[in-house]
Amino acid sequence: MTINTELEIGHRPWGRYEVLSVKEGYKVKRIIVVPKGKLSLQLHQYRSEHWVVVAGEAAVTNGEETLILTVNQSTYIPKQTKHRLENTTDHELVIIEVQLGSYLGEDDIVRYEDMYDRIGQNN
Repeated sequence: MTINTELEIGHRPWGRYEVLSVKEGYKVKRIIVVPKGKLSLQLHQYRSEHWVVVAGEAAVTNGEETLILTVNQSTYIPKQTKHRLENTTDHELVIIEVQLGSYLGEDDIVRYEDMYDRIGQNN
């Protein structure tokens, strides 16, 4: 059996993500958000997401709900639900994200607000 030890890494203005595992129907990522970094307010058509905080503190918008998550806390984001992840602290935020769905591409994103002027971009 061959084990792939190379991670896919994506750099974004808010930090980076590392793909830890991909199989049919699911993808697991480590997401690192820099201090004061904020992902866009967005939704996904084809996937849901589970977020677990493993380091730091996350400010989360999940539909109409706004919450603060700390280490070992989590939230579930259904597909087609507006959501956002934000790091309001001076320390790095690390979450594990599990995506589940029929399509898991980075272009399954509809942005509504973005502090980095990426409205209309697919990644």
